[in-house]
Amino acid sequence: MRARLAFGLSLAIEFDCYLVDEVVAVGDARFQRKCREQLFEHRAHRAFLMATHVMDMVSDYCDRALIVESGKAKMFDDVGEAIEVYTWLRAA
Repeated sequence: MRARLAFGLSLAIEFDCYLVDEVVAVGDARFQRKCREQLFEHRAHRAFLMATHVMDMVSDYCDRALIVESGKAKMFDDVGEAIEVYTWLRAA
């Protein structure tokens, strides 16, 4: 319930950039759909920084990716490559 309240409050103000941390992966399917619509459709012209382990979201909504591993960060302009590296790291 806290995630829903925080999400609702964050939508009351139009920001230039949104920091999204797994909020669209919580709750039931209806809540997840509303989150995605409000963030990625109604605010598509805004910037987003998203922290997630959900690779479908990365491939659907990101045009660049950053992977942090053992305190080191690597930036990827190719999201597909980032997903491959991340998947490999999680399997190891």
